Amino acid sequence: MGKTFAEKVLARKSGLDAVVPGQIVTVRPDHLLTHDNTSAIVAKVAQDLKTYGLVSQSLPVIAIDHVVPAVDEKTAAGHAAIRRFVQEYGVEHFFDVGEGVCHQLMVEKGLALPGMLVLGSDSHTCTYGAVNAFATGIDRTEAAVLLLTGETWLRVPETIKVILEGAFPHGVMGKDLILRIIGEVGADGANYKAVEFHGDLAGLSMDDRLTVANMGIEMGAKLAAFPVDASTEAYLAAHAPGAIYAPVWADADAAYIHGLRFNLSTLEPVVAKPHAVDNVAPVREVAGLPVQQAFLGTCTNGRLSDLQAAASILKGRRIAPGVRLLVIPASRSIFQGAMADGTLAALVEAGAMVGPPGCGPCLGAHQGLLAPGERCISSSNRNFQGRMGSKDAEVFLGSPLTVAASAMTGVLTDPREVMK
Repeated sequence: MGKTFAEKVLARKSGLDAVVPGQIVTVRPDHLLTHDNTSAIVAKVAQDLKTYGLVSQSLPVIAIDHVVPAVDEKTAAGHAAIRRFVQEYGVEHFFDVGEGVCHQLMVEKGLALPGMLVLGSDSHTCTYGAVNAFATGIDRTEAAVLLLTGETWLRVPETIKVILEGAFPHGVMGKDLILRIIGEVGADGANYKAVEFHGDLAGLSMDDRLTVANMGIEMGAKLAAFPVDASTEAYLAAHAPGAIYAPVWADADAAYIHGLRFNLSTLEPVVAKPHAVDNVAPVREVAGLPVQQAFLGTCTNGRLSDLQAAASILKGRRIAPGVRLLVIPASRSIFQGAMADGTLAALVEAGAMVGPPGCGPCLGAHQGLLAPGERCISSSNRNFQGRMGSKDAEVFLGSPLTVAASAMTGVLTDPREVMK
């Protein structure tokens, strides 16, 4: 019997010839990601670090991204503590405020590569499955122990096989695909499962794959992974030139717990309605609901192609009166690219406000929070009650095209209705 992607990676990383679903294995990850939570993680083992030291200066990847710039004294103190830790222990991979969202930086800087095992103290670590890494989130205590020992345990997951067929029609993006999948599977339908994507992948850009993998956790998946193909290789050649990596993929006769099949050509723009990511409906069914805020950004949809998609609708137009459009690029390099090609200028001229690279209002910590009774159309990954401010506000999730179209009209709008 053949092996799945997850089984192969975990066998390799645990030094075993083979593993089976349900088996507990001890592994040594290639990298451990932390962000603004680093100070809290380090505090758990501060004395042990003084006694035994950091297991490896190259293991941690730290990005200050969640609340940037610091919103209050407590946040600033946490950031300062992270900088002291990085300096004292010689951490090799550190990205200070303004560099970007941790998940974007991991792939953009070539720190997540095919066949790697990457763990992170953030649930959206699963993003890196887009580049064929086994990537998953862990809690802060596990992360703290990893800093000392460099190893932890994982249970080998069962795997769901998703087969994609066809190509996206006009106005449909990767965000629409993953919302459709989550709507069918459910918010807990893939709990502690690996999800593999097969089939007609050539038409899925790397940015689309990053979006899809990023939201694997929203159906409970332990990881969501794609194979290495020409698109992957081109992306890595651009972002990790000269990197050496060992791709892994499932055998043709691997065993799956079940399979799903989606025809991309039949998809249409969708949204996740409040207050659950699996509460999915076509945009046309909610069209006309007023919005007060539109948010374009985050680790899900803050990449250059996302900003360009929004600008393709808004260039030469204006957002509706009474609507706030927030645009936050996912990294400094994306910000620079969007400046260089005129994308940001088009968005600003349309009425957008542009924020520094980071998480922004996604997690509800600061920047662009919602008042009671307000409604936001967001390109982020979660729409839980109170996620972006008031518990009496509503967050709808949609693609960058849907965000831009709705910002322009002032109501939830199917982007195909306004695309040039």
